[in-house]
Amino acid sequence: MAPLFAAPPRGVATVFARLPDELRNATAESGWNALQPSGLAAPSFLEGPSFDRDGTLWCVDVVNGRLLTVDERGEFHVELAYEGWPNGLKIHRDGRVFVADHQHGIMVYDRERRRITPLLERWRVERFKAINDLFFARNGDLYFTDQGLTGLHDPTGRLFRLRADGQLDCLLDNVPSPNGLVMDREERTLFLAVTRENAVWRVPLDRQGLPTKVGRFLQLSGGVGPDGLALDTGDGLWVAHAGLGCLWRFSAEGEPLQRIDAPVGKLTTNLAFAPGTADIFVTESTTATILHASVECCGQSMFSHG
Repeated sequence: MAPLFAAPPRGVATVFARLPDELRNATAESGWNALQPSGLAAPSFLEGPSFDRDGTLWCVDVVNGRLLTVDERGEFHVELAYEGWPNGLKIHRDGRVFVADHQHGIMVYDRERRRITPLLERWRVERFKAINDLFFARNGDLYFTDQGLTGLHDPTGRLFRLRADGQLDCLLDNVPSPNGLVMDREERTLFLAVTRENAVWRVPLDRQGLPTKVGRFLQLSGGVGPDGLALDTGDGLWVAHAGLGCLWRFSAEGEPLQRIDAPVGKLTTNLAFAPGTADIFVTESTTATILHASVECCGQSMFSHG
């Protein structure tokens, strides 16, 4: 049978930075590692790349409980080490650093005081399963995914929205492993990576901001599944395909337009555009590297830079 789409142009990223070995010091018995399926223990696990208003690249090390910054020379700096499992990171317009933490929920890091505190630990009376990633809309609403260990065997992962006024809404509660998320340019639709279904869902929002006519936008194959998502100014949807070691760019209609392969490792977990540029930075978690690729379209402006 002929392929549904022609194979897109294919390129290869370059290594921008690598976490020093002395910071890759988690053991197989450390908290996060001990709870993973057999064979998935890691000395470090990079995730959550995001740029602040000064152009500094941030990311997290889930296993070692660290918030990291990376300078223009590719050198890592430990901004904060704490008792937690940070998995996603986004920066507020006011400079605060919001962290999706598997253990503690939504955390906020105050850079001046160098202190991290919980903002949101529960949905009603119950604790979250394990928050994974987050995204700010232009109006300051915070969308985030509660993934835990959900999957096709347990499709109970959740999508939440914390409104700027403090109201917390559970938008979906039937997702088999919700992960990365991003909104389209009009912010009428949210794209949601559903890792263990190897799919990206399309979540239209009605006039009250509630989901309607949710469907599967992309069905991928191979690897582990889609992880981080990003949007460019040409309405291209970028997908970090964990386990396949690549990024995909899809059109607004879902047609594959470009593939960028990792030069090392297969666990391409998340990505971010440098502000105002067409430069993508990608976390590859097995080798503790950050990869770089220059593409055609600039990244869509984030809330932090609005």
